[in-house]
Amino acid sequence: MTSLPGGDCDQQPEPSAIVCARCGASAPGLPLTWTCSREAGVSRYFCDTCARENIRAIEGRLDSDWW
Repeated sequence: MTSLPGGDCDQQPEPSAIVCARCGASAPGLPLTWTCSREAGVSRYFCDTCARENIRAIEGRLDSDWW
């Protein structure tokens, strides 16, 4: 997972299903292959497919609204 300094992406979310903020895919718990991004004070999770397709924007720390 990636996180911004001071973000809470390192903390595990509640044990309910996690939903991808881009495509809506869901998974029980938090899969190791998913990515977390802290945007406007909110943790947003992205499935491995969406993260892979947008890795340059994620590494550039662009908000997901941009990509």
